[in-house]
Amino acid sequence: MTKLTHLSISEALEGLEKGDFNAVELTEAHIAAMDELRDLNAFITETPEKAREMAAASDARRAKGEAGVMEGIPIAMKDLFCTEGVLTTAASHILDGFKPEYESTVSANLWNSGAIMLGKANLDEFAMGSANITSYYGSVKNPWKREGDDTTLVPGGSSGGSAASVAARVAMAATGTDTGGSIRQPASFTGIVGLKPTYGRCSRWGTVAFASSLDQAGPMTRTVRDAAIMLEAMAGYDAKDSTSVDRAVPSYKDAISGDIRGLKIGIPKEYRMDGMPEEIVKIWDQGIAWLKDAGAEIVDISLPHTKYALPVYYIVAPAECSSNLARYDGVRYGLRVEGSSLDEMYENTRGEGFGDEVQRRILIGTYVLSAGYYDAYYNKARRIRTLIAQDFQKAYDSGVDAILTPTAPSAAFGVGENQDDPLAMYLNDVFTVPASLAGLPGISVPAGLSSQGTPLGLQLIGRPFDEGTVVKIADVMEKAAGFTALPQLIAGGK
Repeated sequence: MTKLTHLSISEALEGLEKGDFNAVELTEAHIAAMDELRDLNAFITETPEKAREMAAASDARRAKGEAGVMEGIPIAMKDLFCTEGVLTTAASHILDGFKPEYESTVSANLWNSGAIMLGKANLDEFAMGSANITSYYGSVKNPWKREGDDTTLVPGGSSGGSAASVAARVAMAATGTDTGGSIRQPASFTGIVGLKPTYGRCSRWGTVAFASSLDQAGPMTRTVRDAAIMLEAMAGYDAKDSTSVDRAVPSYKDAISGDIRGLKIGIPKEYRMDGMPEEIVKIWDQGIAWLKDAGAEIVDISLPHTKYALPVYYIVAPAECSSNLARYDGVRYGLRVEGSSLDEMYENTRGEGFGDEVQRRILIGTYVLSAGYYDAYYNKARRIRTLIAQDFQKAYDSGVDAILTPTAPSAAFGVGENQDDPLAMYLNDVFTVPASLAGLPGISVPAGLSSQGTPLGLQLIGRPFDEGTVVKIADVMEKAAGFTALPQLIAGGK
């Protein structure tokens, strides 16, 4: 039998149902993997004892015929989701010692469906980054290496700990959050599946906020079917979240049929950018060929405001982060650095508690919201954001069912390679940001390897709340790609 840590969620659920193993055995295998691969720094807080308790309770429910859709599946919880009684840091010094007295809606939904928490996954501080190198708790390592090169690669960000834990077979799946690409880009860098649902599909309540009009939780898994199963467990209307949309949650896995004949796939000309690496162009063309061979109709489309997406994002997101992070002042919870006055205590706490990237984005956001610049920057960005969303809507109104693009403009790069150039870092999100600004569902599927033997992903963007069609097409693409490569770290582990 395949090693327990190498099973997909759907395979594990089948094995649990048959009695081939139980949730305790499955969880112990993943706790052992977590111990063995601690050098990846994928977790900020490990919760093995809690996992064992949850696994025993899961086995008891299954014995009574009360199994949920994620019953017995050990997962990593990104440390941006509040977990009752368990340290929640957002990878920031400023939240030292914070143990919430409540559970986020997404994590509660997963526990209610039978999932088991292995620990809290590392991330870029307050989800601000594209490489998982801004965490107060240190950088996360990608389990992949370039061929013939021992350079430590980044796992992407901000959900780098989630991505690394799934790719390294430490967790069967993980939660991520996506503000401008923070599920899809790390999924591409680590050779896994990352699904960002439509904005409003998963509740934001109890999730530490970065940019409230963009943040959206989603699953990070090793197969498209697993992402469909996990999204069903995570999603749902929540009256506590004013942005949550009251729509029934379908069975996303039932949408996977293997048949995409007659569906129209849009190919946006604006995504073929000057200087794009040849291997990214090649994998994109390969994806187009796979879908065409499966009976889909390929349609050239235009998304003319794409070129404005990054500058719009890096005005809107910092503006919202500037507002959201004002609550961290050293008064109520987390770090406090005393001063001779209240103002000095605020300054000392925020100066020491926030890292460089977070401070940079707060400063940008405060600047664009200030009296002399609000209309020139923030309001203009909001208007262009509307035009970007309208571009997508026009494409869908013309009959396009989904849009295919690369996920990222490169494969994973080395730790430190772009660290001193914020603009180079921001360009990592060039293909993922437009869908985030428009609130659309998007998925990254591993499609092949770069010339240096590291993963490359392709992205599908769908209509609002049409995740079913997205996973149907993604499943066909996944099967055509036949991606079975493993990170060198675990390649001998089957």
